[in-house]
Amino acid sequence: MHSVERGAGTPILIIHGFCVDHHLLLGLDPVFAGRGEWRRIYVDLPGMGKSSAGPEIDGADAVADAVVSFARRSFGDERFAVLGNSFGGMIARHLVAEFGEQVLGLALLCPVVVADHEARTLPAKTVLRSDPELMATLSPEDRSDYEEMAVVQSSQNWLRFREAALPGLRAFDQAAISRISNNYALTTEPEARFETNQGPALIVAGRQDHVVGYQDQMDLAGSYPRATVAVLDHAGHNAHLDQPQLTAALLGEWLDRVEEWKKTPS
Repeated sequence: MHSVERGAGTPILIIHGFCVDHHLLLGLDPVFAGRGEWRRIYVDLPGMGKSSAGPEIDGADAVADAVVSFARRSFGDERFAVLGNSFGGMIARHLVAEFGEQVLGLALLCPVVVADHEARTLPAKTVLRSDPELMATLSPEDRSDYEEMAVVQSSQNWLRFREAALPGLRAFDQAAISRISNNYALTTEPEARFETNQGPALIVAGRQDHVVGYQDQMDLAGSYPRATVAVLDHAGHNAHLDQPQLTAALLGEWLDRVEEWKKTPS
């Protein structure tokens, strides 16, 4: 898998969502760069960004296996943290189940908890503030993609979306995405593989997230007793783009807890 690495120190594997690529989460990098010593590894999932995907990548299980293999090659027996967004959040949860105490901490940004879209508890799609003048300046394709996700339309929010989301939305392998979509759920829910995970955790959800919701994410916290759970208003499925300062503060506090947890034996 293609990856971009920054910094040195304790590894943290950073996993984006569906049909985007590593650019979606690169804007978080100053949080890690300014908080201890972290080797940040931003991956492109198979079939997305610059990562190819052969016919063997035929569903979420195959994607998860590819990420597990990447982590084993990259980290060996070294302890590492993981951050996952949306579909990448489901894969991050799988890593916790697979690696156990080798995972120092788990951060989830608007994670997929219920793979079946029809079974999710979702709020209605809401736009809290529209900006017709901005929308009129966008190309039809850009406008469609931005309208689908933007809860608060603004020039600054659009620029963050353009930089973070559009590169992946314009680059994914449509055949691979179709195969994965047909088998979008993991065969076994990660939390069914362990009773609880005691590592520091963070679960961030968007109050206006009409894609994965926020209630299922709150229920997930029972499997992670050390989890901070935050539901952010004025935030949709790209909560870290809609509420960047608040997301950064929550991630910074999580990193502090992970630093403390690093001192405990594995």
